Amino acid sequence: MAAASAALALTACSPGGSDDGDSGDREAKYKRVIEDPHPRPADVIEAAGAPTDVVRADDGSLLLTYDAGNVEDDEGSAASAWRIVGPDGRTVAEHAEHADAEATPATFTGVRGGFVRVPPGEGAEGVYALDVHGKRHGVTVAETPLGTRPGDLLLAELEPTLIYRPATRTVASPAGLPDDTIGLAVDERGTAWSLTQPLTEDPHRVVWQRDGRTLGSTVVPKPYAGGILAARGGTAALSLIRGEGVRGLLVTTDGGGHWRTALGGGIPWKDLKRGPESLVLELLADGRLLVGEEGGRYWLADDRTNSAFHELKTPARFTSFTVDGTTLYGIADTTTPTYDLVTGEGLWISRDGGHKWRRYEQRG
Repeated sequence: MAAASAALALTACSPGGSDDGDSGDREAKYKRVIEDPHPRPADVIEAAGAPTDVVRADDGSLLLTYDAGNVEDDEGSAASAWRIVGPDGRTVAEHAEHADAEATPATFTGVRGGFVRVPPGEGAEGVYALDVHGKRHGVTVAETPLGTRPGDLLLAELEPTLIYRPATRTVASPAGLPDDTIGLAVDERGTAWSLTQPLTEDPHRVVWQRDGRTLGSTVVPKPYAGGILAARGGTAALSLIRGEGVRGLLVTTDGGGHWRTALGGGIPWKDLKRGPESLVLELLADGRLLVGEEGGRYWLADDRTNSAFHELKTPARFTSFTVDGTTLYGIADTTTPTYDLVTGEGLWISRDGGHKWRRYEQRG
């Protein structure tokens, strides 16, 4: 999500603007980039205008991914790039490649010592590690499932379900998950929180395990179905779905000892119109929940009890929102490929719970 200075200069334009005031010129540059068999990272970043994702390594380095797709059709040429920016804000490494508009864009997860590519399809094929200097490393794919332990990270939630163990650069299926698992979160303690859907008419259930051993479970209260899971530091939350919308949360703040159903708290659930698949549910390192929906409004809990929320004021309409520690990252971008840019396009960062935001600026 750390846009290059050239891309940031573009984000100051109004919708329909271009880098030099000539939309046709920007269109021509964009087309040249996606058709170039060997595009330069800076050209892809400028064409994209905003990153598609940002992840952070443990030393504060950021990896930003960028994608430029065919505007006229969902087929044809495309281009992608990633850039690693050090804690001082300077570019450490970058890479770009020609792509197919139908291909799944590369995504990464931040880990201790660097970043890991998320598998683009079924299985662990295509997974590799990048250190904070951009050097590529292979990973070991375990033949047998591993019980989750502290430090393990969820790499792919479903189809396939994979965890990553940074200490050994190992990718594996998590051991002991219920067969009817339809959702998963893994916290820093190595606890795997599963949402299960029985084949019978029984309600959904949340099951939590560590190292392959079940620690407990709780039933999702009727008349709700379970949605998205988030977990960190003994707190876990599940979005509650009724009909076509999200209507509340099922929350524990003591590792599953006690659960409560939160249907209010300052969040106007009925105003969330984009559907359960657009929900953003994140946990800060201090135990506070962030709730919202892509391209819409966002709310942050007042404290780790997660009983009351306040709406965040954002400097632009964020099409994606992520959390790392207590830092908030919002991306303003178009929702479909376009030659032009939206107001405020780029990466925005808040380190004080959303009170102040700054546009990310590349230092060189």
